[in-house]
Amino acid sequence: MMVQRREPTARQMRLGLELRRLREAAGLTAVEAAALLGANRVQMSHIESGLVGVSEERVRRLASHYACTDKDFVDALVAMATDRTRGWWEEYRGLLPTSFLDLSELNHHASFRRDVAILYVPGLLQTEDYARAVFSARVPELTDDELELRVRHRMAGQEITIPYELVIHESALRIRVSDRAVSRTQLARLLELSGAGNVTVRVLPFDLDGFARAASTMTYVGGPVPKLDTVVRDVPQGSAFIDSQAQLSAFRTRFRKVEAVSLDPERSRDFINRLTREL
Repeated sequence: MMVQRREPTARQMRLGLELRRLREAAGLTAVEAAALLGANRVQMSHIESGLVGVSEERVRRLASHYACTDKDFVDALVAMATDRTRGWWEEYRGLLPTSFLDLSELNHHASFRRDVAILYVPGLLQTEDYARAVFSARVPELTDDELELRVRHRMAGQEITIPYELVIHESALRIRVSDRAVSRTQLARLLELSGAGNVTVRVLPFDLDGFARAASTMTYVGGPVPKLDTVVRDVPQGSAFIDSQAQLSAFRTRFRKVEAVSLDPERSRDFINRLTREL
């Protein structure tokens, strides 16, 4: 019996989407695919929408009939289908917008992460006071309880155990979301974290050529295989998750071009140190 989910997570929807992409690449209809599982078209639609779960046996059966020979990719889909992780972010379900929880889940399962930041320090590296100032600027304003809930959630998700690369523009380092003290502490945190072996911080100064390539913020999150990478972009409604292969390829190229014109990590640390002394 398939139990329908009220609100599938982005990870569950991604599994369904990838199964649909495999089916379409194989030239099968939803009705034909459903017959392979002894299901009907509606049930197949629910599987491909992430509204119901799917077993390892069914994922492998479908992949076989779809003639998918990428073993690593199929194994990754199986891991997504069988994962029963109840992460720390679940305590915020119903309290915060779903996009907050989906990004936390995405980070939890990531193999690496790359950010390009233009106006703000990324949430993964924000101090508590910096985060509170950013959330306080939201329109319409948050209640005190909503504000503290978002700050608490942000602080809870800051453990960095994967390779992390950040290219940050000088504007994000100079903009004072609060006061000098908050900015000084935030820059000190960037310096501290950039000394970690798995964290690389590069700066794009105002006077560096090639800024046009860094015209917008992006977060690139690596999956277990490249086909399952995800790009996250900010939109008025929250966050947009981008996963088409053509767009992923474009964003990989964009990041490397931005990285190529940025300062190297050592010069970036010197740059941040100088800004800190100016405050």
